[in-house]
Amino acid sequence: MIQIHNLSKSFGPQVIFEDISLSMSSGEKLGLVGRNGSGKSTLFSMICGEQGYDKGSIIRPKNYNIGVLPQYLKFTHDTLLQECTSVLYGEKEFDEFRAQKILMGLGFTEEDFARNPMHFSGGFQLRINLTKLLLQDFNLILLDEPSNYLDITSLRWLKDFLRNYKGEFILITHDRSFMDSVITHVAGINRKKIKKVQGNTEKLYEQWNLEDEIHEKTMINVEAKRKNLEQFVNRFKAQANKATQAKSKMKQIARLPIMEKMTNERLLSFSFNYYPTNSKDFLAAKDLCFHYPESPCIIKDFNYQIFNGDRIAIIGKNGKGKSTLLNLLGGILNGQSGMLKKATDLRVGHFGQTNILNLTLTNTIIEEIQSSNGDLSNKEIRSICGAMAFEGDLAEKKISVLSGGEKSRVLLGKILALKTNLLLLDEPTNHLDIESIEIIMNQLESYEGAVVMVSHNEGILRSFANRLVIFQNNDINCFEGDYDYFLDKIGWPDEDNEKNIKKKGSRQQSKQRRSEIIKERSKVLKPLKDRIDFLENEISKLEKDLKFYNDDIIKASETSDAQKIKNLSIHIDIAHKKIEKNFNELTEIMPEYETLEKKYQSLLEEDDG
Repeated sequence: MIQIHNLSKSFGPQVIFEDISLSMSSGEKLGLVGRNGSGKSTLFSMICGEQGYDKGSIIRPKNYNIGVLPQYLKFTHDTLLQECTSVLYGEKEFDEFRAQKILMGLGFTEEDFARNPMHFSGGFQLRINLTKLLLQDFNLILLDEPSNYLDITSLRWLKDFLRNYKGEFILITHDRSFMDSVITHVAGINRKKIKKVQGNTEKLYEQWNLEDEIHEKTMINVEAKRKNLEQFVNRFKAQANKATQAKSKMKQIARLPIMEKMTNERLLSFSFNYYPTNSKDFLAAKDLCFHYPESPCIIKDFNYQIFNGDRIAIIGKNGKGKSTLLNLLGGILNGQSGMLKKATDLRVGHFGQTNILNLTLTNTIIEEIQSSNGDLSNKEIRSICGAMAFEGDLAEKKISVLSGGEKSRVLLGKILALKTNLLLLDEPTNHLDIESIEIIMNQLESYEGAVVMVSHNEGILRSFANRLVIFQNNDINCFEGDYDYFLDKIGWPDEDNEKNIKKKGSRQQSKQRRSEIIKERSKVLKPLKDRIDFLENEISKLEKDLKFYNDDIIKASETSDAQKIKNLSIHIDIAHKKIEKNFNELTEIMPEYETLEKKYQSLLEEDDG
């Protein structure tokens, strides 16, 4: 299997990695996380040999084939099916069946099979490349942000495909729920280092946080000890009868580790600017119709009301009209017929993909955000720039040199420059990293106004929406309820034709099966969960004890109470050892618990299917 040893990589003065090591075992499915710009895609390029590194080694076994999704769009065959099967060998009929199955899972229809690949949109052409990648028998495949060009039904299909995939893969995605549902391990790049754990992203972030806390507390303890020893040396080094002790203390000082304060990555820090309103009815669409020139109607007789406090998700396949509907609601497009009634004090903030394209490339970040609200002072604009992680000179960068994620943050900053009570958001989390997405979703949760969002991210849909507008079967349906309730009551009928053909028995039989699975799950998981809760509580108590000891040792060092410092140091050492022991047991139990939990969740989902 692939092994990475002591790898370092820099671009000029910017260090990306520093002596990182990573290995994969047979059958591992690895998620790769890290802030935008941390080097995830760079690592992919080095693994597949497209980019060099400064030092270290990447060991690939002999005949170990690595597949990567090409971003270039070059097709050599006349039909979609011929293009996809061209990468295969063996019986043609079997090859075509495999290709058809994957193509339909990724959103193509039987009618598409005979179309020329060059006649598809850019997003669907990337799906053609993904089909060709998944058809081949690679030992390892590298998937870099597949959710950026897949819609919700295609992502659900890909999730099932990756769960059952027999080889290894490394996945980069900003869709945390998608990643957690398919991986066995996760590796994270942070502060130029990499850490890998068994389990999901939650476990990695918890371990990072715990290590940061232990580092900070240990540093406080070391510095307190250093200060105490230095005070002793300074006080007694000139006294003949204490000179030997002073020299001994100086040696102890020399042996103390030099611990640096953890560097913190820049995080978004903001809240949406709410425009107060007494209106309850924000917006009403009546018999709204829209079509593009010389095209059929895509929004027909649409009736809907948006109320203050609503959390509405617009969902469905790509190309069906989700963004068009959002633009109609925001007044960017005008319908050919129907009416849109707005509250008099409605203030709209619109985050759209076309808005990103319309950023003025010659502007600086400051100028672009200021163009949203000319009444704001330079200090206020700078504050918004800082909230979007563009501090100091970074705010002077031109829009033309920004990445996709940075442009998304600029557009978000333009919305923050306005007072709003209705937010219309078209996939605002695209191009953002997991940490930034969580911050945005937390702020949306506390936002006092209404939010309408287009999203394919099922984790976001589950945590966010209480109403849905669904583009399905060439129709628009309005659903009152959350996403899980929708899946239970309606679902995506065309996402897996094989499941739709299979009959799982009566509703009563399904309920009985679910009851038996849930009962067995509780019996198996409860002892493990109880032990996990106990260990986590013990770690929490010990950390509180550590804080108490550290506070006391600082006070003792100020009074030069050597005996108390010695006793407290013993207590601190014992607490650290207990934390480590409990944490080690926790890291052994958690994978077992998560594997079993995933197994029972899969059984329940199969029963739903």
